[in-house]
Amino acid sequence: MKIIHLHFGKDGGAERFFVHLLGAFASRDVQQTAFIRPGRGWRGSIDPRVRIVEGTFRRISISRFFLAAKLRRLMRDDPPDVLMAWMPRASRFMPRWNGGVRVARLGDYPPRLDYFEQIDVLICNTPGIAEHVVKIGWQRPVHVISNFTATRIGTPVDRARVNTPADAFVVVGVGRFVHRKGFHTLIEALKSSPGTILWMVGDGEERENLKNLAGSFGVQDRIRWLGWQADPLPYIAAADVFSMPSLHEPLGNVILEAWAAGKPVVSSLSEGPRWMMQDGVDGLLHAIGDAAGLAAAIERLRHDAALRQVIGAGGRATLAARFSEDGVSNSYLQLFNNLRPKTP
Repeated sequence: MKIIHLHFGKDGGAERFFVHLLGAFASRDVQQTAFIRPGRGWRGSIDPRVRIVEGTFRRISISRFFLAAKLRRLMRDDPPDVLMAWMPRASRFMPRWNGGVRVARLGDYPPRLDYFEQIDVLICNTPGIAEHVVKIGWQRPVHVISNFTATRIGTPVDRARVNTPADAFVVVGVGRFVHRKGFHTLIEALKSSPGTILWMVGDGEERENLKNLAGSFGVQDRIRWLGWQADPLPYIAAADVFSMPSLHEPLGNVILEAWAAGKPVVSSLSEGPRWMMQDGVDGLLHAIGDAAGLAAAIERLRHDAALRQVIGAGGRATLAARFSEDGVSNSYLQLFNNLRPKTP
């Protein structure tokens, strides 16, 4: 099978899944070409068997036409079975084509469907997204295939390197510093968990607002701002608890990474976690924006080592049962085999 991927995203959990899936396909002898933005920090993590074409796609730009010409030439000289667009931006770049199947993979709720005029099939990573696209008018096939994560567990970072005592109780939050990620709730919760150190692994437009909020709550001395990390696994591995306080979270790839590391997860009841997690089994759940509920969950875990082990083990079990590399990768390839035109 031959697949051409169109991916014009930036940095985050979705990009880590993109890299993981390309690697899984490569190990199954799928021939792949990936069109990506130049200068991506995760480019070096893409399996070396994947051919990479770098280019900038903007709706109105000369570079778009050069990139489109490269794609048409490749489709002519080495026709793929599947053209796969990642998210709405790449879907806009999808050409007209009668030679195979055109799919778009969605990891969030699109506000409208005009991005997907040239798409034959949508693949959504949660049932909620699939229900949403049907509700707003999608009438072509739609399928649900979730994500998996690397089962590699990061080597724990040396706590002394990040100014944290070895015996401290550490909660880690990972992601872009934007309002929807809910890190303001996590910082507010910290004031009601006085024995806790918070590691903030990420960066973004809300960084200064979050730092100011920490100052107003008097918790700035218990927060370590660790910046954006291409590989957050060593920080997850060295923490005691992982927190996902999002206001809106379609899935939550980093939850899968925390589960792989055996860490207990505390999450808001946002869309993805509400679907994928069971409270008290593989995580502790709290209402969206509920700093008191988040603090209470952290305190339960801080004072109960047995509960931490139960929740951590529950996460590993859920990961193995529902989000394995074999299950997810094989579902994609089976779907592609079913969709591609059959030769007479």
